[in-house]
Amino acid sequence: MRRARLLAELTQAELADSAGVTRQTIVAVEAGDYAPSVYLALAIADRLHSTVEELFGQAATSIADNAREDT
Repeated sequence: MRRARLLAELTQAELADSAGVTRQTIVAVEAGDYAPSVYLALAIADRLHSTVEELFGQAATSIADNAREDT
């Protein structure tokens, strides 16, 4: 999701505002510490001109897990 947000040239705060949540929620979703509700996932996907599957599907989850293991 972070990559899609950066490609959309949005800050975490801008994405949060448009999705109706706090910036901390976006931080937690990007870090994989919080699974968004279906409604939030749809709002984020819409704002990022993507799909829920592309942002939160198995491939996206694997990439996030690998990134965490590297730190």
